[in-house]
Amino acid sequence: MATAATMPDTRPSGAAIARILALVVPLALLGGALFSQYVGGLHPCEMCIWQRWPHGVAIVMAALAFLFPAGNRNARLLTAVAAIAIAVSGAIGVFHAGVELKYWEGLTRCSTGAAMSLDELMKAPLVRCDQVQFSFLGISMAGWNAILSLGGAGAILFLLGRRA
Repeated sequence: MATAATMPDTRPSGAAIARILALVVPLALLGGALFSQYVGGLHPCEMCIWQRWPHGVAIVMAALAFLFPAGNRNARLLTAVAAIAIAVSGAIGVFHAGVELKYWEGLTRCSTGAAMSLDELMKAPLVRCDQVQFSFLGISMAGWNAILSLGGAGAILFLLGRRA
């Protein structure tokens, strides 16, 4: 009869949990942003778009990490890069939330993010980076991205640093 002392530890390692978080966090945040845009009708400003790119990088890096066993050096490195990309999105979110709260000035130029014809430009919605379109519990989407991205990146890096 096996006892607790003789049974193998089947709990996932910190690296395995970190790798899962590195994929789930940016998928959820980017998915939420795209859902709010295409289903909720909230048009993103330029800084909203900036926050999406690092999540895309994180998703790719985290997905590549699944090509290796969780504790493998390559998997840990790819997971760490994903965490850094998530943190970059969070840092952009901090900047964007500060612009929304008028703590500092944001963009000083007008931009559309893509080359457009005059007709397309005239039909495009005007979305200012310093205006909150939607908030939950008094926190804008940029603020939530900052909180969840930086918290998620911190948790991933903490779990990667754990030995067990």
